Parts: sequence; C-alpha cells; structure tokens
Amino acid sequence: MYTVTSLKAELHERGWRLTPQRETILQIFQNLPTGEHLSAEDLHVLLQQDGDPISLSTIYRNLKMMSRMGILRELELAEGHKHYEINQPAPYHHHHLICVRCNKTTEFKNDSILKMGAKTAQKEGYHLLDCQLTIHAICPSCQRSILPM
Repeated sequence: MYTVTSLKAELHERGWRLTPQRETILQIFQNLPTGEHLSAEDLHVLLQQDGDPISLSTIYRNLKMMSRMGILRELELAEGHKHYEINQPAPYHHHHLICVRCNKTTEFKNDSILKMGAKTAQKEGYHLLDCQLTIHAICPSCQRSILPM
C-alpha cells in the first residue's frame, strides 16, 4: 500500500514533487471504505465539502498520474465515466461484476486472474501495475424485471 513517504519518493524519482493536493487525494483514497469507488466529480464534491478548494482539472490530472504510477486503479464501471480506487496488494486484489441495467457493482476475488496477468507481464518483460477483470452482465433482479411472467 502506498504511503505519503513512498509517493513522495516515487514522484521525486520522476522529477515531480509531492504537492498538498496529491497528498490529500492519496489520503482520501487510503481512507475510503472497502468496495467504494470515486469518480473525479465525486472526489471534487467531497473535497469541496471538506473545504479543500482543489479544482476539477487538478483532480483529473492527479487521478490520471496516480493511475499511471499504479497507485490508483482506473475503473470503467457502468455509469459511463471512470471511477478510481486504491490499488491494493494481492490479498485484497479484486475484480468487478457490473449489471449493465441497474449499474450494481459486485466485487469478487480470483487469484488465478492476477497470477495469469503477472506471469504474462513477466514473460514479456513488463512490470505489472494492475490486473483487473470487469464482467458486464445482467443481475438476477434485472433479469426478473425483463422476463415475462
């Protein structure tokens, strides 16, 4: 799990600095309850409620940068815009099952998916940052509502 110290060190390696905004964003994602995801807009509202005036464009830039660094996972959920969550180590690593009708998202674990991703990346000489599977389906409740009785 990334800490402020490890983020600062990695940013420094790349010639960037740890800004108060980056530190705040990291802390919010570290403190999110398990299973919760935030869009840039959700994060912006949350920050405004806390009295933190970080602009939406700054949030977008930092979310994209932290995703590319492997700190955050960028998720394509059913709402039509990206969501983010902290990229957790293997025992907490999970995937998503999404209902395309009601947008219900269910997280599930499957170690073989992560192992296959890591093995493939290693074989090709890549450094694995994230491995995620998103399954789009129709949940049982929505199936009942569309099937004739």
